[in-house]
Amino acid sequence: MRFGIIGTGTVGRTLATKLVAVGHEVTLGSRTKDNPAALSWAEQAGPHGHAGTFAEAAAFGEVIVNATGGTVSLHALRLAGAEHLAGKVVVDVSNPLVFSATGEVSLSPVGTDSIGEQIQREFPGARVVKALNTLSAPLMVDPGRVPGPHQLFVAGDDPGAKALVRGVLEQFGWASADILDLGGIDAARGTEMLMPFWLKLMGHYGHTDFNYSIRSAD
Repeated sequence: MRFGIIGTGTVGRTLATKLVAVGHEVTLGSRTKDNPAALSWAEQAGPHGHAGTFAEAAAFGEVIVNATGGTVSLHALRLAGAEHLAGKVVVDVSNPLVFSATGEVSLSPVGTDSIGEQIQREFPGARVVKALNTLSAPLMVDPGRVPGPHQLFVAGDDPGAKALVRGVLEQFGWASADILDLGGIDAARGTEMLMPFWLKLMGHYGHTDFNYSIRSAD
């Protein structure tokens, strides 16, 4: 399968590397074709890894991954082009974190909206799935870094899109039972609001190899 990844930061490069490793083809997209991080990644990735602009990555991918910061995600996806997103699964990994000058963290939007919902509204032809935004990049692609069962979450309005994303997550090593479907894209509000709490946990543990483990009586 062909993936277009929007964003060349740690999350984008980590996901791109894993996708190539499990047999997919990836174009890593940035604002410009000469982005050093994208070019370096593509050189190391081999024949199934490419670098390009946001628009080239979105045009290339059968599945699009938004791995930009949540506060700039809509702008990046506009540059990618609505015509390149229409009909495709768009996996939104972003969080709308806002850091103040004093280091305090807030979210924008928060409570009554989410970046996942904003993307779905602005690009109604896309099949948006919120996923992988509640844990660190290394853990996204290697759940064994944390022992025992622990979960991640998916949310979206299109059951077929969520099934496709679930399949990719299982290729990453996630057990099907540990991928919790929270329902429609409005559930992205809750998963995005977990991130300030996640940052507090990171400060407590001093590392990012931790995750949520949900227990149910069922």
